Amino acid sequence: MSSRPRTAALRPTGRPSPRWIGLLIAVTAVAAVVALLTKQWCRLNGWAAPDVHVHMCYSDFAQLFPTRGLAEGYFPFYTPLPEEQWMEYPALLAVVAGVTSWLVPADGSLHERTVAYFDINAIGVTLCWMVTVAATAYTARGRAKDALLVAVAPGIILTSLLNWDLWAVMLAALALWAWSEDRPVLSGLLIGLGAAMKLYPLFFYGALLVLAVRTGRWRGFLAALGTGVAAWLAVNVPFMLTAFDQWSRFYTFSGDREVSFSSTWLALSWTGWSGSTFSTLQNGMFALCCAAIAYLGVAARHRPRVAQLCLLIVASFLIWGKVYSPQFVMWLIPLVVLANPRWRQFWIWQAVEVYHWGGVWMESARITSGGAFADGAWWITGWYASGIVAHVLALVWIMATVVRDILDPSRDPVRRAALADGVDPLPSGVAEDPGAGVFTGAEDRFLLPPAGRGLQRA
Repeated sequence: MSSRPRTAALRPTGRPSPRWIGLLIAVTAVAAVVALLTKQWCRLNGWAAPDVHVHMCYSDFAQLFPTRGLAEGYFPFYTPLPEEQWMEYPALLAVVAGVTSWLVPADGSLHERTVAYFDINAIGVTLCWMVTVAATAYTARGRAKDALLVAVAPGIILTSLLNWDLWAVMLAALALWAWSEDRPVLSGLLIGLGAAMKLYPLFFYGALLVLAVRTGRWRGFLAALGTGVAAWLAVNVPFMLTAFDQWSRFYTFSGDREVSFSSTWLALSWTGWSGSTFSTLQNGMFALCCAAIAYLGVAARHRPRVAQLCLLIVASFLIWGKVYSPQFVMWLIPLVVLANPRWRQFWIWQAVEVYHWGGVWMESARITSGGAFADGAWWITGWYASGIVAHVLALVWIMATVVRDILDPSRDPVRRAALADGVDPLPSGVAEDPGAGVFTGAEDRFLLPPAGRGLQRA
């Protein structure tokens, strides 16, 4: 009889070696160089439209530095600025944008200083990328090799230098790692900081709530929630009290903005509905998806994995969002790697995202050139439209695969790998979720039909 504690026996014990983590970081560094090369034309020639779109090297770093007061030394939210120069981003992201502007030399032309600002932020997001890869490897445990997909994903190579999203992606990846290590307070802290950077890490609480309801283990969830709320408030309250109008710009802008950037709602743009109307539709459809995911979480025969529920929630938000900026694919990549590590499917999805990415910039070049680019050829808009359809269908395909794995865990490559590594199966015959954290080994306390017809261990 093994002397291991029951919880430890249920969890894969494999950890990536320091050598493997070093290799992953080295591969990520090479991929980051490739990412920088994709922006080299603009670094040399500037970021003026339409060439910035023709050469597909647009970056918010270079766009916002001269237009949001950063080049003049103004700090977001702290300095009174004309409304057209307000940052339309959450507080912590704006802080990063402001702090990195302090590192730009004061001398030199505006182009030289803009390039310096771009390079400084490129270094920052590259470090975030490396941490994301390492965190994904540690969370995956026995399948740490899957983190290689995060290191070389075309979706990150092409979009990492568009915006500061990798900061939020890093915090989200660290939050999942902390949860998998039974550290709910740290996980909540990271979720709260991530939500102060970009909204989407907040949705992780939905996954944890569903599993807390199912297992009755509330202490870890409440600890993570309380710490996350405190962290978010610590970042936001100072700006709410001193510059509420600038601070709230992100929230009012998100609610009022028109449908844009690869949204599925573009199909209804002919209606002339306002941005707020589409916000209502978006929120309603997202709420329905969340309700369906919650039901799946408490009605499936076997308890879903944390990463599976997180992916389904975040993907639902993106499918029904009023905007799908190209860099949003980075939100999904670590979640897909943890929830559905099927390499062939991953590469098909990434190929579709590359196709969509190219269509976005060709359409942008056509619009910003007043139709002069490629003489306004019909195939440009056709490429863009087909890219939207393709990326939505590819994401739905991944979501459907995850739902199938939840309903039939014998198909789940993560659970299969855990059993192959000698992890003790649950009484139901399936392996425990490596990222379950405080839910590891939990009994089912609340189930709905069909699973609710007979309570069993998850």
